[in-house]
Amino acid sequence: MAEIILITGGSRSGKSAFAEKMAEALPGPRAYIATSPVIDPEMEERIRKHREARRGKGWETIEETADLAGVIRRAGAFRVLLIDCLTLWINNLFYEAEKRGENFTEEAAIGRCRELTDSCGAFGGTVIFVTNELGMGIVPDNETARRFRDIAGRCNQEIAAAADTVTLVVSGIPLHLKMTAS
Repeated sequence: MAEIILITGGSRSGKSAFAEKMAEALPGPRAYIATSPVIDPEMEERIRKHREARRGKGWETIEETADLAGVIRRAGAFRVLLIDCLTLWINNLFYEAEKRGENFTEEAAIGRCRELTDSCGAFGGTVIFVTNELGMGIVPDNETARRFRDIAGRCNQEIAAAADTVTLVVSGIPLHLKMTAS
């Protein structure tokens, strides 16, 4: 069974940098699983900067926007997986369902999160999930955004319940919320 670590925080809070340092302190090999599709030039530049920051540090990058459980099941060559980020993954699933004219429900999202944590069962290393803490801001002004925020919050709860360690990063400072003795 994998050790599951959840790193959460607001946008630009330092959570990705914290997760990367944590992963780099563990014996490799390591994979960085990026969930963001390139949707515009600004996102392309962000991705380029993230890749540049990891260059020469023993990372292999895997890009996957939807089938994270499948990636984990096929990741036997690695000891550490860093998945950045769950919020974008949920967004991708939400958006794809909407494109098909379907409503991505909270139940469907929770099912995908359980599939994700179940896939960690056979992985023998450490899986570090990075996510955004969305529920601490203002209430969104439209139904779709409120549904997304609610689904992301429920998914974070599912992953946190399965995690051995949960850390909230605020202004670059980690606050350890859950630490299970191993």
